Amino acid sequence: MAARPTGYGMTAELKQKQDSKYDSDLERQARVWLQSVVGESFPGGSFHEALKDGVYLCKAINKLKPGSVKKINTNKMAFKMMENIGNFLSSAETYGLPRSDSFQTVDLYENQNMPQVITAIHALGRVASKKGFKGATTLGPKEAEKNVRRHDTEEQKRASSSVIGLQMGTNRGANQAGMTAYGTQRQIMK
Repeated sequence: MAARPTGYGMTAELKQKQDSKYDSDLERQARVWLQSVVGESFPGGSFHEALKDGVYLCKAINKLKPGSVKKINTNKMAFKMMENIGNFLSSAETYGLPRSDSFQTVDLYENQNMPQVITAIHALGRVASKKGFKGATTLGPKEAEKNVRRHDTEEQKRASSSVIGLQMGTNRGANQAGMTAYGTQRQIMK
C-alpha cells in the first residue's frame, strides 16, 4: 500500500469531508443486496476487508451477467486482487453501470473512498433491476426510463404555425388615441 500523509490543512479537511459521507445504513443495504445476488454468505470482517480482494464482486457480476469475468484470481498477491477489482469494474461498465457512478481500483483496494464504492454498488443494483434481475432484494430506487416525446405530423405543424402564442403579446385594445406629435408640454407632478 502506498504511504499517504495523514495530512494537515486541506488534506485533513478533504479526508474528513469524505469520511462524513460514509453511511453505515447504505453499506448494510449493499451487503444484503450483494449476498442475495451471489447466493453465498458475505465474507467476514469490515466491508472493505470483505471486498478488498475483488472475488466477491466478480462473483456478483458473473451472476448478473454470466461469463463477464473469465478468471477470478484467488491469489492474495496485491496485483492479483487489484486485477479482480479492475475486471469487476470493466464488466460492470459493459453491463450498464455509468462511468460517473463507478470507482477506481485504489478507492477499494487502499480504502481511499469507500463511500464511492458503496455508491457504485447501489448504482449497479439499479441497473440490474432495470435489466430485469429478480433477486431476493432490490437496491435503491427505480432508475429513470427514457421519455420519448410525440412527433407532430406536417399537417399539425402547419396548423399551429398560424397561431400566435400569448408569449408574443397581443395588440388587442391598443390604439393611438391621446397621442399627439408636438405641442404638448411635459406634465410634472409636485
